Amino acid sequence: MLRENQSHMPEFLLLGLTSDPKQQGWLFASFLAMYLVNVAGNSVIIAAIRRDVRLHTPMYFLLSSLSLVDICFTSAIVPRMLANMLSKSKKVPFAQCLTQMYFFVAFGITDSFLLAVMAVDRYMAICNLLLYSMTMSPRRYLLLVMVSWVLSHLHSLTHTILMARLSFCGPNVIHHFFCDVQPLLTLSCSDTSINELLAFTEGSFVIMSPFALIIVSYIFITHAVLRVRSERGRYKVFSTCRSYLIVVALFYGTIIFVYIHPSSTYSVTKDHVVTVIYTVVTPMLNPFIYSLRNKDMKQALKKLLRRVE
Repeated sequence: MLRENQSHMPEFLLLGLTSDPKQQGWLFASFLAMYLVNVAGNSVIIAAIRRDVRLHTPMYFLLSSLSLVDICFTSAIVPRMLANMLSKSKKVPFAQCLTQMYFFVAFGITDSFLLAVMAVDRYMAICNLLLYSMTMSPRRYLLLVMVSWVLSHLHSLTHTILMARLSFCGPNVIHHFFCDVQPLLTLSCSDTSINELLAFTEGSFVIMSPFALIIVSYIFITHAVLRVRSERGRYKVFSTCRSYLIVVALFYGTIIFVYIHPSSTYSVTKDHVVTVIYTVVTPMLNPFIYSLRNKDMKQALKKLLRRVE
């Protein structure tokens, strides 16, 4: 009975980014603005791609899927964080904490998988153009997206089940702005070796495997582009990849910095800024990064705005 009570702690205290009331005001306004920009921007990208027949291609289907995941990813964190800023009580029920962790991990891994699929798409389009239309059919792309969702949710479910089995009988204060895996592990009073092993091995695998696939794909892409004799042709191909590489650098750079290390070296205070970048800032910037340097997206957005008017 004691272990059951310990394992199902009624609530945690989620401290957030700061306890200073003076800073809470501008932080609330800033994160609310970024969240609204994220939802609006990614929703516009999805609507523009759906309405413009010219954008009904595999690349833009993947981009709209990524935009949907970005909305879900940020929605798993920011609304709860904003509510926590307004509340005097920072209490979060154990079940809600696990639920937030589940969706955060699931959508984060889905994001990673989709970026890898987009890299394969660019590789096939640039390096194997003749086989592109035959091998990368709409049905195959839909299957790749569905597999990305299923695998990421299975991965998250594994972490959630293992976390639910732990005992939490000591301090219940989470020094973070959402329920992440590592802060919860530091609060457990039971053996977390299995959780840590899974997070560091299998967790690293699902992050680094897509990243490695992206690196290999773009090595081949770079090699193919450098063989193009026309300087204008090389610039055109590189310009289509530039936006994607910026997103990859922001996403994987911050993810690797935060997660690819043992929990013994984990410092929430040190990682706060980096965590904000990949959970809030990067999903907000993605619509601008993908649309500002893309002529087809610009035309689709103009057409969408004319229809709204």
